[in-house]
Formats: sequence, C-alpha cells, structure tokens
Amino acid sequence: MRLTAEEEAILAGRRGEPARRALLMQVATGEFFGAERMVPVTSAHLTGDPESMGDAGLAFVEDLVRQGARFVVPTTTNSCNVDLALYREFGQPEEVAQKERRLRELITAMGGILLTSCTNYQAVAQPRFGEHLAWGDTGTVIYANAVCGARSNFEGGPASYAAALTGRVPVYGMHLPECRRGTHLIEVRDQPRGVSDWGALGVFVGRRLTNYWLVPVFTGLEVEPDSDGLKQLGATLASYGSLAMFHIVGMTPEARTLEEAFGGQEPRERIVVEGGDLGRTYRSFVPEKDKVDLVVSGTPHLSLFEVRTLARLLEGKKVSASTMLLLTTNAPVKALADQEGYTRAIEAAGGRIVVGVCYYIMTPREMARRYGLRTIVTDSAKLANIIAAYGYNPIFRPTAECVEAAVTGRIAR
Repeated sequence: MRLTAEEEAILAGRRGEPARRALLMQVATGEFFGAERMVPVTSAHLTGDPESMGDAGLAFVEDLVRQGARFVVPTTTNSCNVDLALYREFGQPEEVAQKERRLRELITAMGGILLTSCTNYQAVAQPRFGEHLAWGDTGTVIYANAVCGARSNFEGGPASYAAALTGRVPVYGMHLPECRRGTHLIEVRDQPRGVSDWGALGVFVGRRLTNYWLVPVFTGLEVEPDSDGLKQLGATLASYGSLAMFHIVGMTPEARTLEEAFGGQEPRERIVVEGGDLGRTYRSFVPEKDKVDLVVSGTPHLSLFEVRTLARLLEGKKVSASTMLLLTTNAPVKALADQEGYTRAIEAAGGRIVVGVCYYIMTPREMARRYGLRTIVTDSAKLANIIAAYGYNPIFRPTAECVEAAVTGRIAR
C-alpha cells in the first residue's frame, strides 16, 4: 500500500503505540483486499458489546487505554447488552452489567460518545454524500451507503476501534465507485404497505443474494419508503444477504436513472417480486404453538414515529399476563417519548421501553431460561433472522399483528 508521510509517521510510533498497532492492522486488512491506499474518515461507529467481544475483546480495549489511546475522529457506540436502569428487573447477570460499565468507562476515556444505538444516522450522525466513514454495525453501514451516498465498509469489532484511533481506513469495497454499482435488477410488483413490509422485501431479496459484493437495484416501486422503511429494508438486506449497498431507482442518490445505478452495465440477473411474495415471506416464519411468550419491536432501534405508532396501537388495551412486550430504542428517542406521553401510554398497556439494547444481544439465552421464553413475535425481520440462533422460535409479522399478539397472548398458526 502507498502510505502518506503522516501514515508513515504513525507506523514509526510518533502518535503512540495504540495508533501504530491500529494502522498495522489496517494495512494488513488493506493488503488482503488489494487496497492501494488509505482514506481519511470523518467519524467512527464502534461495534463490539461485552457479550460478543468476550473477555479477550474487553482486554484488547483495556490495553488500548492503558497505553494512552485517544480517538481522533468523532466516535459513537453501537447497541449494548443491558439497560443499566432495568437489567435487575429483567434478571440479567450482574457480571454482564459490570462489563458494560467498564467498557463504557474505557470508551469515554478514549473520547468516545456513549450513544449505544444502532440508528446513529437517525439520532445524531446523518452522513452526507461522498463522506468516508468507519462504521461497524451492518444496518448503519448499508443506510449510510445506500440512502445517504456516504462510503463505508463493515468495520466490525477491533477494526472500528482501529479507524477511530487512526482516523482512516483502507480503500476497498464500498469506498470504490466500481463496487457500488448495481449487479441485480429487482422488479417489485408486490408493493410494500407498511414499515415492516420493507423488511419483508429485504428478506425476500436477501435470501437470494447472499454475497457482500452484490448490489440490488429496486425498480417498479409505486410507493416511497420513509426513513424507517429504508432502515428496515437496509438492515434486513444486510442481515439476510450480508449486503452493504442497494439502490432504488429515482430515489437513492446514486440511482437517478437505471443506467446510473448499474454504471452503464447490464444486470447479472433479474429478480421479480410477484404479487403475494411479501405475504408468503411473512408466512415462512411458522409458529410452533399458538401461545406467544414475547413480543419485541426495535431492531434496528425504534424512531420516535415508530414509538408513537405503537403507543397508539396499544391505546385502551392491555398486554396479556402471559406475554412480555419490549420496545428497544436509544436515549434521545426515549427522552422524547417521555416528553410526548408515549412512554406512559405504552407502560399503561403493560409494555416496557428498554434503552440502548437490541434484544438479540440482551443476554437472550439467560432471558429465555429465566422466563421460559421460546416463541417470539416481532415486526423486525433482522431480529427474526438472528434470534433463532439463541433457541427461539421467531415469528415475523406486521406491526399491528405484533400488537394483537401481545394483547391476546396468541398468534394464529
């Protein structure tokens, strides 16, 4: 790789040992992917909660701080394992909370901002077109790339820390124009009607395109998704297909026309979303029993508008005594929900808003053992994809059906 004089100085140790180690790691990654140079980034979004990092990951961060590490670009944190105000109520292990507190102390010492959210782009960090980023969470990356026209690869775990310490990343993948061009044409004939339908569309396409280097181009849409619809579509494509980019012709910034989306090339394949395909996608998540143990909304984190929708759907209703209802979001949205009375309405119905967590990293095995949880109903296709690995029977359904399942405690098979 061709390094600048500043980068050579970092490798020589002139910005400290943590930055030197970080750049060595990035150079090795860049060489693996054939990168020719580095590029400065304007922000980093750290991934790696204590549960997924493990003790080795926490020790890695401890070591950075011990050596005087400091972040050199604005840096935020992704979702965490526990809501420190509620974890005891849920019976989550004290050890997990202690590790979360320690990780927060370490990140603060290096200059990071404790956002603890997988929707930083809706909360505090809306990217601009052409901006190079070092974001780790897959849902944040695909939103930044596709919706905002920014540039980022999946900078997972230690890679996100390395970028925050050096302020740069190797130039490969989604930092290159040629990797952002469309590869597959998606003709949509089954029109999404609600936010969760955009997730269903992401499931349908993501199950067919399972390669980071593929880029679907959507056409034929008669409705435009709002920010929450785009959030669900992107996060689901990233979860089911490991995709980091998509285009919607006439809407997303690098797809003003079909020709622009494909960079003048022909699509490798044409996929048609026929009438009824979204409904069949929902029905592919089959409940083992009628009784619902848990209903969760908020992966990625709920926006204020999604919280408002849920509060209105729950108005005058009560969650079944045999069912737990959890909504996950970030601290800024929770504060506004408190202010607007949405929190009060949700709690009056028997639901809880949990801050900073996503359920699939909220010690889900321990939660299942403690409460006897198996059947989980959710309007998040991403959560439905991930949570099965923790021994749950996930049922993906539209938001209104999820609320009905929470209230009745049952779901039709």
